Amino acid sequence: MRARKVPANTLADLAGEEWVDPTRRPYVRDGTAWVPVREGYPADENLPERTRYRGRGYHLVGDIAILHGDAPTKDELAAIVEHCRPRGVIRVKGYTGVMRIPDVEVLYGTAGEVRHREQGYTFILDPTRVMFAQGNRIEKARIASLVRPGERIADMFAGIGYFSIPAAMSGAQVHAMEINPIAFEYLQRNIMANNLADRVTGVLGDCREHLSGIYDRILMGHFDAPSMLADALAHVRSGSVLHVHSIGNATETIQKEVAKAGLEAAVTSRRVKKYGPHAWHMVQDVTIS
Repeated sequence: MRARKVPANTLADLAGEEWVDPTRRPYVRDGTAWVPVREGYPADENLPERTRYRGRGYHLVGDIAILHGDAPTKDELAAIVEHCRPRGVIRVKGYTGVMRIPDVEVLYGTAGEVRHREQGYTFILDPTRVMFAQGNRIEKARIASLVRPGERIADMFAGIGYFSIPAAMSGAQVHAMEINPIAFEYLQRNIMANNLADRVTGVLGDCREHLSGIYDRILMGHFDAPSMLADALAHVRSGSVLHVHSIGNATETIQKEVAKAGLEAAVTSRRVKKYGPHAWHMVQDVTIS
């Protein structure tokens, strides 16, 4: 791989540079990054191609590798470290409470705050302290593609901004609500990091108490979202769209809540990712008529 050697903390500043090959991932180690170079541009080094990784699955968030599920074997952990050279490897055992606080075990190296780049967005977070929905990447991109400039959007469970940021980058005015003060702090920082202070208004607290006015689109990215539909439906009009996340298909529950609110809606359901044995993370698009 033809690459240029740069300080790792400058990676975010290189996004969009003509010489950077966006089809390949930089190699990062000990504070230094080797950035892939497009053909026709000079490079500092020609790194040997790495062998294809076929080991235990993981997500790389910034320079921290994140595992879910059972603890890895020593060989599995060693293979991950050899493949991606992370600062640290952590295992997220689960998330607790309405604030979705991660229960984390550090398996290798050190953990802490990272600056993660994804699909052109910057997310600052500490994966040992807040949840990051890495598996929702396709859904984030889908929402961004659906948003139209000028839409007024409520993000009822904003977290660190993983739906708010893409929606705002697509031109929406986003009312982002988050109950976890640590996640809210990162939401505020991510709004600034993506230069979206004029498009995203963050509010700390229970979203049910902060919804206001009528929204064109409501993002409900929490598995308890179906139980809060009555609150959301008080802030819609004909043509508004709600994106309701759930474990399993929640269409029947949604239609009942819509009817209780004296409204009608078309509901389409799609799978986001596998959640567990015989269980899927679903999202229902609810278009009010």
